[in-house]
Amino acid sequence: MNHYPDDIDQAIKILTQGGIILYPTDTIWGIGCDATLEPPVKRIYQLKNREEKKSMIILVPSVAAIDNYVDHPSPKLIDYLTGQEYPTTAIFPAAKNLAGGLINEDGSIAIRVVREPFCVALLQVLRKPLVSTSANVSGHPSPSNFQEVEEPIRKGVDYVVKYRQDDTRKAQPSHIVKINEDGELFRIR
Repeated sequence: MNHYPDDIDQAIKILTQGGIILYPTDTIWGIGCDATLEPPVKRIYQLKNREEKKSMIILVPSVAAIDNYVDHPSPKLIDYLTGQEYPTTAIFPAAKNLAGGLINEDGSIAIRVVREPFCVALLQVLRKPLVSTSANVSGHPSPSNFQEVEEPIRKGVDYVVKYRQDDTRKAQPSHIVKINEDGELFRIR
């Protein structure tokens, strides 16, 4: 099942030491780290030249894992995520057990249940959520494949995953959904 054991091993080694990686997701290429550690989260903000008040997405391997990082997740959001085919990120209030720099000023966190096989395998071995932010300098276009990832990003991470580097398909970012104050679900992106 695991066709990328060396990539998983190398990425895990870096992630557990507090490093950052460049990796393919179920959408676009991302920069990631252990979402429970503050120092690598700060490094990602610096690498991207991104304002720290702009929170980032975390990836989890299953809907059940959301309970570990959100107090009382909305059943409506959970049901919605469960039924989606297209990669969908949900914004949940009341984040917990995450690096402070990831949590939005209002206490929310954006979470995506990833289905991409490499990411699922990586998350299952890591046993923690993974930061997922587009692999670009803030203000520059998001890369739709590995070839579009700029050199400063490639050189600024501790490990570049080899899996899918030759994939030239044009990927798109995830949809983003949230529940408003009236309890209605709406799509932000």
